[in-house]
Amino acid sequence: MRRRLAVVVALAALALPAVALAFDNLEPLASHQWYLVSDHAWSYWPTQPQLFPINVAVIDSGIDGTHPEFAGQIVAAKSFVGGSPYRDDQGHGTFVAGEIAASPFNNLGIAGLAFNARLMIAKVVEPDGTVSLPGEVAAIRWAVDNGARVINLSLGGVRDPLNPSLDTYSPLEQAAVEYAYSKGVVVVAAVGNGPQSPATPWGFAHYPAALPHVIGVSAVRQDGSVPNYSNRDVIYNDIAAPGDAIFSTIPTNLVDPSAACVNEPYSDCGPSEFRDAIGTSFAAPQVSAAAALLLGQNPTLRPEQVAWLLERSADDANAATGCAQCPVGRDMYTGWGTLDVAAALNLMTSHPLPAVDHYEPNDDAGPWSHALPPLPRTIEATLDYWDDSRDVYRIYLHKGQRLFARVTPSLADSVRMSVWAPGTQRVETLSAQHLLLAQSRAVGAQARIAYTATQTGTHYLELKIVEPNFDPMTYRLSLARS
Repeated sequence: MRRRLAVVVALAALALPAVALAFDNLEPLASHQWYLVSDHAWSYWPTQPQLFPINVAVIDSGIDGTHPEFAGQIVAAKSFVGGSPYRDDQGHGTFVAGEIAASPFNNLGIAGLAFNARLMIAKVVEPDGTVSLPGEVAAIRWAVDNGARVINLSLGGVRDPLNPSLDTYSPLEQAAVEYAYSKGVVVVAAVGNGPQSPATPWGFAHYPAALPHVIGVSAVRQDGSVPNYSNRDVIYNDIAAPGDAIFSTIPTNLVDPSAACVNEPYSDCGPSEFRDAIGTSFAAPQVSAAAALLLGQNPTLRPEQVAWLLERSADDANAATGCAQCPVGRDMYTGWGTLDVAAALNLMTSHPLPAVDHYEPNDDAGPWSHALPPLPRTIEATLDYWDDSRDVYRIYLHKGQRLFARVTPSLADSVRMSVWAPGTQRVETLSAQHLLLAQSRAVGAQARIAYTATQTGTHYLELKIVEPNFDPMTYRLSLARS
């Protein structure tokens, strides 16, 4: 299946309340932006603060460079599919960009949630509306190399671990995401919609949301319910944000030609898919904007710390909040819950931040693993059941050589170790099971392995967390050869 933008056609409008924030949204169309209130977008600050400017890359269908909301807001733009990045014939990229960075202080239209955001525009959508995967991969690397701190990907391809013929996993896409993460960039992606999946609702997040170190975003309605179109996922659906009746900017070339809509480049005057727009495409940019606000407050934050702050501070979705099918706690429908920017900022000052893991990214075998210095060696690192469940280290062994590995986790009985054979590319897939050589045994609170190599080559030591927890788990790994 080809990759597409994560948007679906709206079915019905919702009543929109007036906006009430700690410092006012005074833009003329503020009453349409119910999602800013729901997100508690600005309520952390009593007055408009001075934040560090943060570059946010919108990898999408381009942007209308003539739109008045983006005057002075775009710091870089490039097309990876031909044509100008400043022309957006689909409208999707302009809509997403407006949610993030429409000027809140120009007395026009709407306010972008991240008033400190500066836009980097990468055009990767072909004229037929499909996403160029090579273009997306190149765009991610371009954005990283040119100063992006946040990347928004409101697009995706189907994930189906039960049917490889439908699964659109791309090692090139994963490599680009891991490159971004290694350079300190927060990557946010829509979990995708059922209409672009084999069934509705669909039980798996789309790629790239279903990759390690990506914040996967699902959608909720104004009443707190989860729409059927929003993909579910037990692991890769990290957080939800408003995705129904979203109001934003559209290109001037898509404005309805009727007299009532002349010079009104906003979604109520656009094509049907943008009037009361719905989709996880339009939930994701709110999380990207929230990440920009956090980084604007504290630009030293690492991507895993930004993800932890946004996810662990989310408002739990359950029957009391309008999600009848959501159990209390993390769930497949909304992840940790719905976005709460003020709570994330409060958490940043009230709770110790997770430790930085200097061995990341190391999320699979082959090129995704991390080479260790000469053994013997003891290292300290982290695992997170939800966002970083696996660490993989590569170790060269000669035939007959013994490997000794001992892991001491901060949570007892929480880590399993496995040794995988040379040639392994992805661990724990059905096709790789014959390459599993050894697994750990519990000795008190530790997990231990003593393995004798039956062949010479690069072996892979996998550590996998098996117990969910609120905070990432730290561990000490000791390794030796004989």
